[in-house]
Amino acid sequence: MVRSIRFLATQAHCRRFFVGKTAVLVLWWLGAAVALQAQQPNAHYLHHGVMPPGAIGGRQLQRGGPLPGFYQPVEIKAPQGVLISLAVDNQFDQAMPAPRKAGMLIGAVYRLRATNIRLAEGLEVFPTIEIIDRIYAPAGQKLRFAIPVELTEEDLKLAIQGKFVTRVIYLEDPRRALPAPDNSPGQNWFEAAPGQDPLAVADGLGRPVAILRMGARLPDQGLDASFFFGSPPFVGFPATPKVNLLPPPPAMPRGERQGMVGSPTISENQVERRP
Repeated sequence: MVRSIRFLATQAHCRRFFVGKTAVLVLWWLGAAVALQAQQPNAHYLHHGVMPPGAIGGRQLQRGGPLPGFYQPVEIKAPQGVLISLAVDNQFDQAMPAPRKAGMLIGAVYRLRATNIRLAEGLEVFPTIEIIDRIYAPAGQKLRFAIPVELTEEDLKLAIQGKFVTRVIYLEDPRRALPAPDNSPGQNWFEAAPGQDPLAVADGLGRPVAILRMGARLPDQGLDASFFFGSPPFVGFPATPKVNLLPPPPAMPRGERQGMVGSPTISENQVERRP
């Protein structure tokens, strides 16, 4: 089961800018990272949740193994009506309604844009997703086991209000997981206490696979390559692909086949690759 831990940091300063008709918030996080690391227990973790985007994923790639060059399927979820854009060539592509599914490289940082937020129309939020590990799904079922990254309505509103939200998505330790189906409508999560490192908490509960950082930050000079983290490539997948995920059922007698209509399927190779 995939779960997430949320860490909430209040911004030290908040300035409001207007670009055309869209109001965006410029958030400055001063001293929060230093204060958080100073309150950590006497455990020498190699990574910290307050490290800059890309630092943790880059170190993960140094381990080698089946990580470099692997496109991990990720499903970006958001409240109904929210539109999601991904970065292509240092600009945002066409906004599409959530959920949106894409294959993302391990170690890369992907900039998103969320618009059409309920009761906040005209405002934009610019989250980032950093993939720090992969899911080892059964053969032919990678899309079924995509990493769920959920932009909740509460988190979107917190970002608009000047908060910086960090979510660490992790795979639950199978030795501790309850052998019961997860029927909850949204992603299960809990909030890290003040002073706790969300990455360390997630590491103690399972295996962290992705980090979501959410804030309505926009640079003073506008959108540049550093804001988009170089626009790493991704592979576009259908939001709800019709893929045969289970073995085919036993063959039916010829007489019972009449009148049945089959549905087309696609393979994981029939996808759109974006540079």
